[in-house]
Amino acid sequence: MLVLLAGIFIIHTATVIMLFVSTIANVWMVSGNFTSGLWQQCKGNHCGDVFFPEDDQPALKTVQAFMILAIIFSFISLVMFMVQLFTMEKGKRFYITGGCLLVCWLCICIAVSIYTARFPQYFKPADKFHHGYSFILAWICFCFSFIIGVLYLVLRKK
Repeated sequence: MLVLLAGIFIIHTATVIMLFVSTIANVWMVSGNFTSGLWQQCKGNHCGDVFFPEDDQPALKTVQAFMILAIIFSFISLVMFMVQLFTMEKGKRFYITGGCLLVCWLCICIAVSIYTARFPQYFKPADKFHHGYSFILAWICFCFSFIIGVLYLVLRKK
């Protein structure tokens, strides 16, 4: 049981780190030396604010907000796991930890789904652009946070 909890803790910590990197790195869409993220677009060594048409600016702000919320809830979940691990009675489940992580999962789902639906269309020609490692990390964090969140809800402290 201790090995299982240690493994879950390590994967949860890696998920928090990957989620942070995914949010701050400007590599959601890539083509040659051009990269675009949630905050900036870079061509070579020159970076500037990300630019999309006015009608998609609220969607971009929504993606940014939900990614930040996902980081916050993931970190809170990690702290709550440590608190519950040392203060909770034996036989109890990690409900608070699992609940926080599932809220993180929902935030990632909303953010990445909006980005997938709204923004790749602006990168033309489509055959030269592809999703970068930040986008892929966000989807990996989506999977990990769901699996770990469910495991926290199922596991009992022994």
